[in-house]
Amino acid sequence: MDFQQLADVAEKWCSNTPFELIATEETERRMDFYADPGVSFYVLCPDNGCGDNFHVWSESEDCLPFLQLAQDYISSCGKKTLQEVLEKVFKSFRPLLGLPDADDDAFEEYSADVEEEEPEADHPQMGVSQQ
Repeated sequence: MDFQQLADVAEKWCSNTPFELIATEETERRMDFYADPGVSFYVLCPDNGCGDNFHVWSESEDCLPFLQLAQDYISSCGKKTLQEVLEKVFKSFRPLLGLPDADDDAFEEYSADVEEEEPEADHPQMGVSQQ
């Protein structure tokens, strides 16, 4: 997979998370990501676009401890895709982003659940007023 295809995968991933792809560097095969409140990291992509040699890191000392889960995942057996690596990074950063720790829930699914709960609170009142 060439670097532009990897960047497209990263952009699509960002559309379902609070992260933004803020910079890409094709010669270094590096992608930089950022989300409020100050959560940042970068990914170095292997030349073949898939494999166990993706590398994730952050220049923020506050973010580094949270990347350990993703780093362990990358170094474990088996080839990884960029999508899989980014999902693991997102899961690692959930506490810093103020999101509940959930089992591989995507950010949009979490948001949809919160929105669905509000209208349901009105239904019991409507039933009471009809009696």
